[in-house]
Amino acid sequence: MLNNIKIQKAVFAVLIILAVLLLGKVFAEFGSLRYIGTNPQAQSIISVSGKGEVVAVPDIATFSFSVEKESLLVADAQADVAKRTNDIIAFLKKNKVEEKDIKTAGYNIYPRYEYQTIGDSVSVLYQGGGKRYLAAYVVSQSISVKVRTVGDAGKLLSGIGELGAENVSGLSFDFDKRDEMIKEARGKAIAEARAEAENLAKALGVRLVRIVSYNDNGRYPIYYAKAEAASYSIGGGGRVTPEIPVGEDKIISQVNITYEIK
Repeated sequence: MLNNIKIQKAVFAVLIILAVLLLGKVFAEFGSLRYIGTNPQAQSIISVSGKGEVVAVPDIATFSFSVEKESLLVADAQADVAKRTNDIIAFLKKNKVEEKDIKTAGYNIYPRYEYQTIGDSVSVLYQGGGKRYLAAYVVSQSISVKVRTVGDAGKLLSGIGELGAENVSGLSFDFDKRDEMIKEARGKAIAEARAEAENLAKALGVRLVRIVSYNDNGRYPIYYAKAEAASYSIGGGGRVTPEIPVGEDKIISQVNITYEIK
């Protein structure tokens, strides 16, 4: 009998607890009904932008060239390409270009075919006639060069041309520590945006709380009188050293920052 009474009391206590929990949930649901059809309070924000610039004279130059030879014997073509390439590399090193700044960009060997035609060569070729034969094997090696003394670029271009370099191209100028300059430009842009936000907050009579969004629109180089050579054909009798004006480069960083205000 005593055990039955204890069991009844325990069940009654559990029912009371469940009833309290259910009642709390009902009140919570009724409380949320007042938000139906209304918008939550919008966050108060201001958005500002900043721009940072770094202007300097580039301190490195890069260009590329190739050495090419045709022969019916691959070994002969390779030997010629190797000799001229080695002579050019020796010249570059003699003029203080470091070995780490001289890199092979490509090495190719492929056959070149021609057609032996009869009669009207043009019409035969269009009709798929004529006999194809091996004209030569072509061996080519392409090299990219980084020059850390930009004033030597003209002398180097002239010198490698005399030593048999072909397709000298892609001359461009850059900064050895470009990443550091980008960071500097970005720091200036952020500082400008922060100052603008503080001035705007003061004018509005509010205070800045925290940054809620940040966007870096890019790091764009702008060039001033920058020398770029699409292609050089240097060589022949007498050395001609081309004038290579470097000019200035400008690195720009633009940022957009949104602040929460109160």
